[in-house]
Amino acid sequence: MTRVVRHIYFLGIGGIGMSALARYFKYLGYLVSGYDLTPSMLTKQLEAEGLEIHYQEDVNRIPSNPEMVVYTPAIPFDNAELVFCRKSGIPLIKRAALLGKISQEYTTIAIAGTHGKTSITALVAHLLHHAGRNTTAFIGGIAKNYQTNLILSDKTEFFVVEADEFDHSFLMLHPTIAVISSMDADHLDIYENHAALIQAFLQFSRQLSPDGTLIIQSRLKSHFTHLSKCLSYGIDNQADLQATHVRIRDHRFVFDIKHADIKIEDICLQIPGAHFIENALAAVGVALQLGLNAEEIKNGLNTFTGVERRFDIRINTDVLVYIDDYAHHPEEIRSTIVAIKTLYANKKILGIFQPHLFSRTRDFAKEFAKSLELLDTVVLLDIYPAREKPIVGITSYSILKEMNHKDKSLVAKNDLFRFIKTHDFDVLLTMGAGDIGQLVTPIEQILKSC
Repeated sequence: MTRVVRHIYFLGIGGIGMSALARYFKYLGYLVSGYDLTPSMLTKQLEAEGLEIHYQEDVNRIPSNPEMVVYTPAIPFDNAELVFCRKSGIPLIKRAALLGKISQEYTTIAIAGTHGKTSITALVAHLLHHAGRNTTAFIGGIAKNYQTNLILSDKTEFFVVEADEFDHSFLMLHPTIAVISSMDADHLDIYENHAALIQAFLQFSRQLSPDGTLIIQSRLKSHFTHLSKCLSYGIDNQADLQATHVRIRDHRFVFDIKHADIKIEDICLQIPGAHFIENALAAVGVALQLGLNAEEIKNGLNTFTGVERRFDIRINTDVLVYIDDYAHHPEEIRSTIVAIKTLYANKKILGIFQPHLFSRTRDFAKEFAKSLELLDTVVLLDIYPAREKPIVGITSYSILKEMNHKDKSLVAKNDLFRFIKTHDFDVLLTMGAGDIGQLVTPIEQILKSC
């Protein structure tokens, strides 16, 4: 990307995608600063890395001559700093558009899907980096192998990026290789209906380069017959790339991989769950397209330690297990709970879920209830609103009342620690995409002290 700016200012710099961009431009030598609504572990890390951040809307804190202001849809339209920048004529660009511009310079691998994309992006980045390929990657979570959401290379050969369907952001990308892991209904505050969401994914697939390849979950391949180069993956014999002989060994999933005349045996993932096997297959599909051999793929998969808040096992003893997960969609919740019940059969599971967004709660209350019924004990926190204003009549009780379950509760965050201390369970599971993530370390400390 041609360097035409000196000072870049980020509105919403603490977001997982924005922080990676901020780090990227600081690495390139730009002066970087920004605003965010609240401090977090991520903003503290950015400040420790030398970035100046403030936490109150204050136009006087905007640099005098920023040559670019980057913002996300998470910033309210009436944010005082955003309004000021618009009126002042300062060049504004959405995060997704800036990412699209950067990607034009490289062989781009874009990972899309209503769920699974962060884990797949991290897996692809790790496979390539571990095999010595020059890779730059923007990851929608903190990859544990690297303790960052940004992997950098001085001589980038492959550019790996998460392709977010929210606000049609992924339509800014024109990749050489794309993955679509899922197209379940979501973001119905943005898309008119599920069909409209699927149409956006189809448009994304049409933006592949002429010689590009789509790697698709096998259940979805009937939607993509318009593509000449399409590789399907899955735990079934209908997929081009298959996981076979799936078994459990020492609380880990072990499986073999089969594709054409290639067979890779005894893959042992450190992150459990059938859904994560499929994530691994998607990443293997990318690796095969880019020329990695069987040994490089196996070594990469076996050494991948996961992503923070994605089936993140915080405590694992004979008497207690604590797992934290970012799951915020009914299907993600179901997959996570099924994986836990498979690994820890006959164990009592207490699940704590913080719904994310009023609109998603409204649209999927029944589906959330059905997935959460798989737990032995269910706790619901208040809805985390993120960018949204409240919707009349929509609360966490909207989910609770749909649940056919005897052991269910609404609990305020300030009562949660007491609830945990006074209830029995073998496995504790926290889930959600909101600020429940800030409770994970305190919960872990409480459990270890009991």
